[in-house]
Amino acid sequence: MLVLLPPSEGKAASGRGAPLKTGSLSLPGLTAAREAVLGELVELCAGDEEKAREVLGLSEGLRGEVAKNAELLTAGARPAGEIYTGVLYDALDLASLDAAAKRRAARSLLVFSGLWGAVRVTDRIPSYRCSMGVKLPGLGALGGYWRAPMAEVLPEAAGSGLVLDLRSAAYAAAWKPKGEVAARTATVRVLHAPTRKVVSHFNKATKGRIVRSLLASGTAPEGPAELVAALRELGYEVEAEAPARAGRPWTLDVLVDEVH
Repeated sequence: MLVLLPPSEGKAASGRGAPLKTGSLSLPGLTAAREAVLGELVELCAGDEEKAREVLGLSEGLRGEVAKNAELLTAGARPAGEIYTGVLYDALDLASLDAAAKRRAARSLLVFSGLWGAVRVTDRIPSYRCSMGVKLPGLGALGGYWRAPMAEVLPEAAGSGLVLDLRSAAYAAAWKPKGEVAARTATVRVLHAPTRKVVSHFNKATKGRIVRSLLASGTAPEGPAELVAALRELGYEVEAEAPARAGRPWTLDVLVDEVH
């Protein structure tokens, strides 16, 4: 099982670990693309602060993120699972998983990123600010920039099992499963049970809890149909239908009563 996650806008501090080594990150086929984005981002943020803030879409209150990006080559690095924070990651709560579940997380979780393309939760990275929606002056829109390198690397990373795609739209644009990979891919919508409307905040929390439940239980569904059965066994109310055409992802609706 491969689980595709969005990053979080807010991130924990880098800490005092050793600096980033791009060559040590998972998915080495992305190294050249990562170094290109990293180099341009650092150069941008080390120059005109106002221009950098405009390019990155940062408010006045987030001005300090520009200086942080300028120091990415020398900043301390920590496991990505500790860097990413926010509603989904709070609900996932990787730190409190038992040892076996943490090993499963290391194998199966892949976090998409405007800067790194995608990283494992065990990959050591510094705290940064660069969403997939950013358009860098030299490389262009990152969503489009990442499509070619991702298309080379991700099908192999997906292996032969289930792909659980929990990414938001901006990050989903960087890689769309095709063919037989798409046929074993499932996306999830979180709906308010009485109204069948998509929920917002609780969407992220529910997705975090789903991933935690799968990791903690040791459940390893081989495909979308098996995932539906596994989630129901874990206590989730799930509605799903096989796609009308072959080679298309499944869409699973998880129904919740709370809409925080």
